[in-house]
Amino acid sequence: MMEYKHSVSLDVDKCKGCTHCLKRCPTEAIRIREGKARIHSQRCIDCGECIRVCPYKAKKATHDSLEAMEQFRYKVALPAPSLYGQFDHLSDIDFVLQGLLDMGFDEVYEVSKAAELVSGYTRQYLRREGLKKPVISSACPVIVRLISMRFPYLCENVLPILPPIEIAGKLAKEKALSEHPELAAEEIGICFISPCPAKVSYVKNSFAGQKSNIDLVLSISDVYFPLVSHMNKIIVPEVSTDSGMVGVSWAVAGGESTAVFNDRYLAADGIENVIRVLDQIENADFPELEFVELNACDGGCVGGVMTVANPYIAKARIQSLKRYLPVSPNLHPGDGDIPGEAAMPPVEYAPASPLSKDRKEAMRMMADIQDIRKELPDLDCGSCGAPTCAAFAEDIVRGEACADECVVFMRMIFHDYIEKRKDAAQVKEALRTQPHSKDIRPKCEDG
Repeated sequence: MMEYKHSVSLDVDKCKGCTHCLKRCPTEAIRIREGKARIHSQRCIDCGECIRVCPYKAKKATHDSLEAMEQFRYKVALPAPSLYGQFDHLSDIDFVLQGLLDMGFDEVYEVSKAAELVSGYTRQYLRREGLKKPVISSACPVIVRLISMRFPYLCENVLPILPPIEIAGKLAKEKALSEHPELAAEEIGICFISPCPAKVSYVKNSFAGQKSNIDLVLSISDVYFPLVSHMNKIIVPEVSTDSGMVGVSWAVAGGESTAVFNDRYLAADGIENVIRVLDQIENADFPELEFVELNACDGGCVGGVMTVANPYIAKARIQSLKRYLPVSPNLHPGDGDIPGEAAMPPVEYAPASPLSKDRKEAMRMMADIQDIRKELPDLDCGSCGAPTCAAFAEDIVRGEACADECVVFMRMIFHDYIEKRKDAAQVKEALRTQPHSKDIRPKCEDG
């Protein structure tokens, strides 16, 4: 089994062993051991929540550098729609696109353009008979990985269409090869400018079942300042955007849903809200829904940890930009089959870390976990280094922790010990203060 390449990493030297990340990790992938955080690789979904809440900047997103572009002869930028929301007083997307060209890119292919194609494919897919409803968007890699780990009964609900970044990468490379036949495929570098670390992991792990069409993933925060300096020099941009309102709307929560032209949809953002919605879908609480859009980041992609602007301000900027755009220059015809190259393999259930491969042993371990949990205080304080008492009980059974690491439990034992010795201590003190300590036998009244 290939090792999963994560984009969220830990700087141990900066870690103070606090419990901020421990309590906010949605998959309980973090433990505090020996005063430092540890990330459980199999459980991490690269949502970046630990990066967002760490007060010591000990968690960071790993991505490619701007210098890495130089290895390619022909460089193509794939700006995420959320990039457009990072700039104040931006009235024309062409300034961003021209700025990317001035930075050193040879071509720009907008992900929002591919997003409009995906919206068309989705509308076509929803017309099929016999679908397991509601259909859940596959655009956010965090959601797809989360479902594959924790929601086995929802794997069939995931939309089997590649996310816009992958389709944009494929179309961009095909366009570059057709316009520049003198170039070899490996000389063309497709560079996605990402708002979040999850998309870095998507590219590095070939999530679609084969090598991604994207070669590099750059951070919006790294690109922002060089891009602003070039944009400030532009008086009239030369390029013209190919995107419309539909594609640019994908930057914010609800943008994808409104593009399916179906009122029976739900859009949720924020990892905690997402998990709550997935639980409800699994319990069949939304029988009338047909489409569900879920974004791990608050506000949608504009809330990614690799962005610069406040997500709510960025959302308002996106809304303002949309007023100057056509509805959708890249509408799918709405008939015929979805192109095979846009299809994504089915999502398979892959639990993060099963207790045991042997069913009987797993059942025994589960029983032990329940027994240990009954003895724990059930406070979920995190002092033991695990996020919850249930997680701590599992760590004990797995041999990764000891019961005496529970501070509350040990305090209870200590107090119980003191209570049991209390009477003995009082008797001992009484004996010490008796005037005739050598003869402590009770005497009769008559002497």
